[in-house]
Amino acid sequence: MNYSELKSRLKDALVKQLKVAETILPDDVRRALEKAMDREENPMAKTILEAILKNIELAQKTGKPMCQDTGVIIYYLEVGKDFPLILELNDILKEAAIEATKKIPLRPNTINPWTHENPGDNTGRYIPWINLDLVDGDEAIIHVLPKGGGSEYTCKLWSLSPGLGIKGVKEAVIRTIYEAGGKPCPPIIVGVGIGGGADISMKLAKKAILKPVGERNEDPKIAEVEEELVKKANELGIGPMGVGGSTTVLDIHIDWAHRHPANLHVGIVTQCWAARRATIKVDSSGDIKFLSHNIDLNDIKI
Repeated sequence: MNYSELKSRLKDALVKQLKVAETILPDDVRRALEKAMDREENPMAKTILEAILKNIELAQKTGKPMCQDTGVIIYYLEVGKDFPLILELNDILKEAAIEATKKIPLRPNTINPWTHENPGDNTGRYIPWINLDLVDGDEAIIHVLPKGGGSEYTCKLWSLSPGLGIKGVKEAVIRTIYEAGGKPCPPIIVGVGIGGGADISMKLAKKAILKPVGERNEDPKIAEVEEELVKKANELGIGPMGVGGSTTVLDIHIDWAHRHPANLHVGIVTQCWAARRATIKVDSSGDIKFLSHNIDLNDIKI
């Protein structure tokens, strides 16, 4: 496959990736919602979970976005230094966002904060936002996260006294979830970033929500904290859409970085039940496949 063909194939795949992210919930999230409905005893909460699952079914069947808020497009890339399109990825990702907005279609969600102008195609200054990690090889793994505005509204950055330690971190997480209430459209997934600095902790927290529901941190001690926080958060009784019930969070994922001795920053990112994400892998020969969904790229119609 020549250079031009690879570029065209990748752009088409990225448009399909966005459609999958917007219309097909990952299996891990869907299963977690089904389990939540099965164990829920609050009648109103159970009804809401049933409606959410019906919505998921209809979105996949009709190929329409599962929520009217189709999010702001964020990418996380792991790109081999020998990947042939490495220098053109930014342009290709932007072109794919423009095309996906028209064809899926997506709601235009990018607003100039000074003029309130909306370009109408989900692009703008620094948007789509692109996070790039360089790795060995000639392949690229591309994660897309179309992040909704409601759940973004309740994200928080905490600058804690280092003396508060992990106990302070736990309190910050639970307080954030409690104060968020029904605003982020629970059941939610929560990403927690600890250390590094103010910006680093928030970046770690947002990336953490890409992890599948049920996947624990590789460090057993941190995994225990994740499980403890999930239990405490669900004991708050906020429940689906804030009506009460036993499931406020589907999962909590923690990542961390070494910190300055004088700082303890905690970034907390909330993600709604419509946990839109999709991951593809592309190699230099043009072979592209989904890693996040059990779907063949050729079966996605645009």
